[in-house]
Amino acid sequence: MIMVDNRIDNSPTSSGVHPLKFSLWLIIISIIMMFAAFTSAYIVRREEGNWLEFELPTILLINTLIIVLSSVTMQWAYVSAKKNNIKAIKLGLILTAALGTAFLIGQWNGWAELVQNNIYFGGSTSNPSGSFLYVLTGVHGFHLVTGLVFVLITLMSSLKYKVHSKNILRIQLCTVYWHFLGGLWLYLYIFLRINH
Repeated sequence: MIMVDNRIDNSPTSSGVHPLKFSLWLIIISIIMMFAAFTSAYIVRREEGNWLEFELPTILLINTLIIVLSSVTMQWAYVSAKKNNIKAIKLGLILTAALGTAFLIGQWNGWAELVQNNIYFGGSTSNPSGSFLYVLTGVHGFHLVTGLVFVLITLMSSLKYKVHSKNILRIQLCTVYWHFLGGLWLYLYIFLRINH
């Protein structure tokens, strides 16, 4: 990370792509490949039989609405940064962090609902369908935690007036990653609804 006057250098390299943007896209591509492998394994294992059918926790739909709303607040913060609306940047990031936290609490409650219905992860008494659900939602939850850390770092920078139209890279990268996590969740939710 190149620092200039206590801010991230927004200038691209000679290749025309900023190294942080390039790194973020590599991370996103690797996450896409991982979830493509998970969902492919899900389909293959389901076709082999011994697959328990059960209702998905209702919180998954609520979480879908929460994460879509969090993408709206993240986009609002980004647009506000381009307009130098510092108050709106802070509020947008705070709302995004709050919604992201609510999403994680919802995931925890979804797992609690699974346990109440005797659907466990791993072990001799579990069924692979339940284990796959834990893995898909759990790995996404882990990445959402990393996204929340990114949002909080960006929020701390905005509190120090380091996020504005002349220093947009940090919030731009944060916005791209957060939208990606939202899109990934939508894919997982639709995949589970269709294939469950």
